[in-house]
Amino acid sequence: MPQMNYCPQCASPLVKGIASGRERLICSKPCGYIFYDNPLPVVGAIVEYDNDTVILTQNIGWPADWFGIVTGFLEKDEEPADAILREIREEIGLTDVQIVEFLGIYTFYQRNEVIFTYHVRATGPIVMDETELQAIKVVPIAQIRPWPFGTGPAVRDWQAKRLAKGPLP
Repeated sequence: MPQMNYCPQCASPLVKGIASGRERLICSKPCGYIFYDNPLPVVGAIVEYDNDTVILTQNIGWPADWFGIVTGFLEKDEEPADAILREIREEIGLTDVQIVEFLGIYTFYQRNEVIFTYHVRATGPIVMDETELQAIKVVPIAQIRPWPFGTGPAVRDWQAKRLAKGPLP
């Protein structure tokens, strides 16, 4: 995200200062504006497909070896659980989806996001949204290699728990 340089209320330069006990960007004039730079809410889903695989997606512009779980921004007046079902429908075209459990909230410091993460089960034909994604792959649960940032820790935690349970009936 680009750094803010000017106050959106009075167009004066923003300067570093202390507000609410933290260093923040503050308007250099007495208009009172403080840029808090709060994290953005994001939803993510580990989409379990056919009981023993997970759907991984590759956003447009990502390197060829980067894949992740379905994610998206929480929209105004939207509950996180509704948002992840919408993102799954939009990105991979699945409509037969059940939320199994809420996995937790994971912080992605590098992008200033907090990610509400879910485990879902889905069936049906996958239809990739080519305006957002450049590839999809379906990977056996045991072969997923979690990444160290963003949604990777959620995948790591879920995979360890899921593999400890053994195969589904």
